[in-house]
Amino acid sequence: MSRTAGHIEQHFTGSETVRDVVIGMSDGLTVPFALAAGLAGAVSNHWLIVVGGVAEIAAGSIAMGMGGYLAARSDADSYHNEVRREEHEIDAFPEVERDEVRDIFARYGLEGVSLEAATSAVTANRLAWLQFMMREELGLEEPHPGRALRSSLTIGGSYIAGGILPLLPYFWPINIEHALLLSAAITLVALGIFGWVKGAFTGLAPAKSAFQTMLVGGMAAGAAYVIARLVSGIAG
Repeated sequence: MSRTAGHIEQHFTGSETVRDVVIGMSDGLTVPFALAAGLAGAVSNHWLIVVGGVAEIAAGSIAMGMGGYLAARSDADSYHNEVRREEHEIDAFPEVERDEVRDIFARYGLEGVSLEAATSAVTANRLAWLQFMMREELGLEEPHPGRALRSSLTIGGSYIAGGILPLLPYFWPINIEHALLLSAAITLVALGIFGWVKGAFTGLAPAKSAFQTMLVGGMAAGAAYVIARLVSGIAG
């Protein structure tokens, strides 16, 4: 958010974090729900469902967190490889790279003296030149040094937070079929709230975001539930 002469500009800058929360929370809500629902059709002991669900949450959060870590590390490695390639091109072919800077500014509408002045200003400093080419030519921003670990923890933590909710009814001494229905209701409501909050953070219409999240998440959970029940039926 920036403030200029009484004018406040609001821009969302946490898209990577929101993406990680979305990945972790959506899977955390749907996969444990489907597993518990499948087990509910095969066993009559609440605690077997709880133990199975908790084991899945533990394994799933670790796997998802590790996946987020490796993905973020891959992005960082790719960025630094491109930096080395661009550094070589600036050193080996400075006139070609200078022409590329000129072409970029020309696309923004600069011409004549202004175009040459802007090109000279950027290419006068090697670091600024490199950063300009990375951002404007390749469309790449340098990843935050702690991005990989933060992504891993965010995805894993979101998975755990989402996964606990569908399991809550199975902790209570009620009929397993009733626990399943309650679990489905909790999952659907949680998807709606999650979608609403996600929309508010990203600038989308909260109601639309909530509906889309409930629809997509509900379809995913329903498909996973059907598969789990089919598998448990075959195994039984």
